[in-house]
Amino acid sequence: MNHPLLALRDLTVRYTGRTREVAAVRGVDLTLQAGETLGLAGESGCGKSTLAMSVLRLLPASASIGGQILLDGEDVSTMKWGRLRAVRWTTASVVFQGAMHALNPVRRVRDQIAEPIVLHAPSPPAAAALRKRVDALLAQVELPAVKGDAFPHELSGGQKQRVMIAMALACDPRLVIADEPTTALDVIVQAQVLELMTRLVAEQDIGLVMISHDLAVLASTCQRLAVMYEGEIVEQGESRAVIADPRHEHTRALAAAFPTVGDPVYRYAPATSNELGLPDPPPATESPGEPLLAARDVRVTFTGRGRALTHAVAGVDLDVRAGEIVALVGQSGSGKTTLARTILGLQHLTGGRISFDGAELPTSAKGLRAYRRRVQLVLQDPTSALNPRHSVYESVAEGLRIHRVAGDEREHVAAALEAAELRPPEEFMPLLPHQLSGGQRQRVVIAGALALRPQLLVADEPVASLDASVRGEILALLLRLRARLGLAALVITHDLGLAWNIADRVAVMYQGELVEVGSVDEVLAHPHHDYTKSLLAALPTTG
Repeated sequence: MNHPLLALRDLTVRYTGRTREVAAVRGVDLTLQAGETLGLAGESGCGKSTLAMSVLRLLPASASIGGQILLDGEDVSTMKWGRLRAVRWTTASVVFQGAMHALNPVRRVRDQIAEPIVLHAPSPPAAAALRKRVDALLAQVELPAVKGDAFPHELSGGQKQRVMIAMALACDPRLVIADEPTTALDVIVQAQVLELMTRLVAEQDIGLVMISHDLAVLASTCQRLAVMYEGEIVEQGESRAVIADPRHEHTRALAAAFPTVGDPVYRYAPATSNELGLPDPPPATESPGEPLLAARDVRVTFTGRGRALTHAVAGVDLDVRAGEIVALVGQSGSGKTTLARTILGLQHLTGGRISFDGAELPTSAKGLRAYRRRVQLVLQDPTSALNPRHSVYESVAEGLRIHRVAGDEREHVAAALEAAELRPPEEFMPLLPHQLSGGQRQRVVIAGALALRPQLLVADEPVASLDASVRGEILALLLRLRARLGLAALVITHDLGLAWNIADRVAVMYQGELVEVGSVDEVLAHPHHDYTKSLLAALPTTG
């Protein structure tokens, strides 16, 4: 009798806490055959990662599982520990989300890939055979053998993700579960990882379950798609059919959250569940006037012991005008963040000059303090940006205290929270970060910047770690802040959809240089440089 590779039958998962019980997964039925790819879509908290981790019983002790989890016809939920340990890695394995956190920072990559092989071998493998096997796995994920001797911090994000895939394949499993394998990767590396996983499924006849909140990523990789919402599968079927004609409201919202670059419907219109609506698009202007921020021939060069010079920023000219949103796009390592740090005075110039509102970037501590009150940074990960022990009030008030802003502190904090659309402010002031959603945490970070009433926000990947609908809300907030406060923004991103959604102009950075600068419509709808064309070609599509 041929069993499906994976079959979930009326699966339920409940978490029991001190005061209440939460049903994370409710009555799920799914099947997967060998050689088949299944995409599991949904936002944070919908239960998709809980469902995936239940397959190998990788859930905390507070979780209780009901129903059946049949792996090659054998019920995982009733397996004894010895059998379960044997099944992990050999029959099914997991590519965990966030390769940097999943890999041990103090062990070489080679040893980490070898670990599951050593643990599951019937007898200790010879060192030469083990090295040969690890080299073969590295080659399989298109990494040179020399990368095996590196530590995780010496690898790029895409290379770390490939190492995680090599580990998952180490014991020749028949099922691989990939939990958000491309989150925070730039579009070209994302396309490479997705192509690699598609090829491995075809060559090795393994089953693949891929988890993501991005329907375009799943549509480009998976034959079938299942959409989760509040612990239930609300829609499933052939990927293109589900995306072309979504029946459930949540599926439609996920499909609309990531824009089609080039479609005028999405210009200045990020998908958002916020009832406040969007401001009218800014009027085009023939004579924009003097720039608020002007970078001229900016150069930043890094040197190291015995290493060649690294030209992180190589002669960049960039303007941001009052009330303008400029998107700085490019791959990881292109120099975007180094340029942003230099604009903020956090990185010394090697050459060139930066001016703000007609005055040159100050170099003294006093001058930089005054400058940074007018130019504020919004960090990528709101969870890391906020002190877990500080209330919302303390987090927003911190900048006011550092800059010794006159007036009633509580009124300033309330005004900043109101501007960031955390209403009513009094309800949010006493809360700690863990009591907030991801979108609310990002609004607190933005409120902290707004408290100082800056003229320019420098936002480094402001929505990279957020869900689809929350992403739209934060982007819509930036548009409303520009309309209400005349706030300018330099948004650093690898997300071309973000640029198409909210930016007036876009600057494309490659190997430390700006290779293309112009209006969003000109650059993204009619690119001239080959690198810009390659970024657009790498975008996953739902079509």
